[in-house]
Amino acid sequence: MENRISIEIPAADLQAVKAALQQVQSLLAPYVIALTPEQRKSIPKMSDGSGPFVDKVMDYAVNNSEFLPAFVSLGELEKDWNATSGLMPLLRMVDQIHDTMSDTAMLAGSEAYKGALSYYNSVKQAAKMNAPDAKAIYEDLRKRFEGQGKKPKPTV
Repeated sequence: MENRISIEIPAADLQAVKAALQQVQSLLAPYVIALTPEQRKSIPKMSDGSGPFVDKVMDYAVNNSEFLPAFVSLGELEKDWNATSGLMPLLRMVDQIHDTMSDTAMLAGSEAYKGALSYYNSVKQAAKMNAPDAKAIYEDLRKRFEGQGKKPKPTV
C-alpha cells in the first residue's frame, strides 16, 4: 500500500487554526450575507474580465458623473466596488486554503479507508477460517456494507 501522506497535526495547532477561523468569522459577520440558491442563479456575476471593466467605469463615473443614471447612487456603487476589491484577495486566499485542506483530508482519508478495508478483508478471511475473535469483529464491521452487494438483474 502506497503511503503518500504521513502527517500528525498537533491538537494545539488544530485548536489554534480553529480559533483563528472563528476570529475571521466573527470579524466578517457584520459584513457578509448568505444567498439562497435561487438568488445565486438569478444575479449577474462578476468574472475576471469584469473587474477591470468595473474599475474603469468607477473612474469614469467619479470624473464624469453627468452620465450616471439617476437610479444609480455613486456612493453605493463605490461601496460595492470597494467591498468587492477588499474581499476578492481574501476569497482567493481562502480558496487556496480550502483546496489544499480538502486535498490533504481527501488523501489522508483515502489512505485510512484503504487501510481499514485491508484490515476488514483480513478479518473476513480469518472469520472464514474460524480464527478466534475474528467472527465477532467481522460481524460488527460488515454492517458498513449491508445492502451493497450485487443486485439481481431485472428480468425482462
